[in-house]
Amino acid sequence: MSHLSPNDSEYNKVINNNLWEYVQSMNPQTVAKLSKPASQEMPEVIIRSVAAILGSLLYGNPEEIITTSRDELGMILGAAMVDGYFLRNVEQRMELEKALQLVDNLASGN
Repeated sequence: MSHLSPNDSEYNKVINNNLWEYVQSMNPQTVAKLSKPASQEMPEVIIRSVAAILGSLLYGNPEEIITTSRDELGMILGAAMVDGYFLRNVEQRMELEKALQLVDNLASGN
């Protein structure tokens, strides 16, 4: 049995391959459903999240060109992706809580 650590490049290859294979195995309808926010408020929340990540860069001159390194751009993209997963989990939790509250109200006769 092989013991791979998260810092090992072979570990990253295995994880990335498994994730890529999983994504490829999904049918297009599932991918479309997962890619679409369930609530109408979510696009505004995403905009605010990206604005927070970029900070003051958004409030400068709109004609200004901003330069950054490849590594910094990767970190910004990574932060945006993590925020996206977090926001989607929050959205799903909110949907679940609403559904449970509805079931509870129906069960209690309200």
